Amino acid sequence: MNAYWQCFNGIMQREWLRFVLQRTRLLSALVRPLLWLLVFAAGFRAALGIAIIEPYDTYIPYEVYIIPGLACMILLFNGMQGSLSMVYDREMGSMRVLLTSPLPRPFLLGSKLLATSLVSLLQVYAFLAIAWLYGVQPPVAGLLMALPALLLVAFMLSALGLLLSNAIRQLENFAGVMNFVIFPLFFLSSALYPLWKMREASEWLYGLCAVNPFTHAVELVRFALYERLNLLALAVCLGLTGLFTLLAILTFNPQHAALRKPR
Repeated sequence: MNAYWQCFNGIMQREWLRFVLQRTRLLSALVRPLLWLLVFAAGFRAALGIAIIEPYDTYIPYEVYIIPGLACMILLFNGMQGSLSMVYDREMGSMRVLLTSPLPRPFLLGSKLLATSLVSLLQVYAFLAIAWLYGVQPPVAGLLMALPALLLVAFMLSALGLLLSNAIRQLENFAGVMNFVIFPLFFLSSALYPLWKMREASEWLYGLCAVNPFTHAVELVRFALYERLNLLALAVCLGLTGLFTLLAILTFNPQHAALRKPR
């Protein structure tokens, strides 16, 4: 058991050092959601009215509505950035060195995903602290209740990122692939608009949003922030986390870079 803890602690310290040394990483993670909160939300509020109706029939300001979606945006981008680091580590050979450990591969990859998720949580709560100062103040108990929901979503998105990185053999192809993943996941979800609003606009668009995993992630966090439990969202997130993690472990190949054919 001590060997497992030492291994996880080493992976966690590496991820933390990488985060600390990349000084612009926190800033870049906060810029996107803060722009939506401080700039775009003001324009949408003026265009859409003062409040939006939630599924549980309460009126809330638009800034309050999008906070969970923006928090999940941070987790989404960090999950994809974590997959970028996986591709880089595979290119440099450090993942092959890590996997020479006698510990099981599922534990090593799971530790990597958990370490990435924990670093992402720090950035989310930094954003929530800024939002609190701005005046968007969820219940304190809700901030605590949202912690396991955020951790589950962070792990799910990190596992999805790892699964996608397994299909990327060259670092140069990463940006193009991620653009086809991040933006559809985010914009075809309930992060910025409620699903009933999507349904009013288009039935097929509503259908895409309803089956989007990111929608369920956002709804899980949204309900948790206001001390509620969305059982459907929880079940979907748990199931997809298990599926993405299993597929990511089964398809992971640290030899991709070594096997690349020369041009």
